[in-house]
Amino acid sequence: MGNEGQFASLSVRTRRGPALARSGRGRGYFDDIRRFAMLERDQEYNLAKRWREHGDRNAANQLVTSHLRLAVKIAMGYRGYGLPVSEIIAEGNVGLMQALNRFEPEKGFRFATYAMWWIRASIHDYILRSWSLVKIGTTANQKKLFFKLRSAKSKIAALETGDLHPDQVAVIAKDLDVTSEDVVDMNRRLAGDKSINVPMYNRAESGDWQDHLVDQSPSPEAIVVEQDEKGRRLKALVAAIDVLDDRERRIFEARHLVDEPLTLEDLAANFNVSRERIRQIEARAFEKVRKAARNLFVQAPAAAEQAWAG
Repeated sequence: MGNEGQFASLSVRTRRGPALARSGRGRGYFDDIRRFAMLERDQEYNLAKRWREHGDRNAANQLVTSHLRLAVKIAMGYRGYGLPVSEIIAEGNVGLMQALNRFEPEKGFRFATYAMWWIRASIHDYILRSWSLVKIGTTANQKKLFFKLRSAKSKIAALETGDLHPDQVAVIAKDLDVTSEDVVDMNRRLAGDKSINVPMYNRAESGDWQDHLVDQSPSPEAIVVEQDEKGRRLKALVAAIDVLDDRERRIFEARHLVDEPLTLEDLAANFNVSRERIRQIEARAFEKVRKAARNLFVQAPAAAEQAWAG
């Protein structure tokens, strides 16, 4: 069993809702973690070495429990996202245990300095997973915007709801080094999920939002036209290939009309000529086919149909 199992009971207690410790209201989770002593640098180093080199679970337990207050402190900074504090703390504990498995005391860093990055990363992943039914924060810029947009808006006093003014978008985009489109999109996402079955403008007579959604997919007519055009282009191409002589046609087909085109070297060996000669023939054949297909398709599509039928 990994070290995560050693601290499962603490995580379970956290998820059940740690009591905010106040006088006369019991110990709770916060009181529990306060009883774990803080470690000196030498103590921390020795415990980390014992865990890393000998798998000493008691050392791992002391190292993690002495930093549970750090996980709580970081977690409390994310209370404004509308998620249970107990869940955020539990995710911070998960990050703390992940840090333990990767901590290298020989590098000279204190465990708290290293663990804080893993704690934040675990909390960030949890918030991004839980924030919306729609996946969010799939790129580095989106994650940066999600966690920094609110503070960036506060700096420029952009506290009103709804879309940002273009000048505000430009300032935030420059400050966070992202595109204006990313800022607008994330600002709208931070408003939360909305049902498309609710009335517009809070008036039933205005109709639901779903009544005003536009289907961006091509219409059946557009699909038929596109398929017909592709068919005509294909027929023009087949007819145009007839302008090539036998060698040009074989080289053209081997280079452009097969799933795995032959290399110039392969064709040079097959035709007993130089690689450069094959390249010249291919270029000439391609240009002849291009001109013939264009003439058949643009100038006289009926001729293409006739050539295909013949």
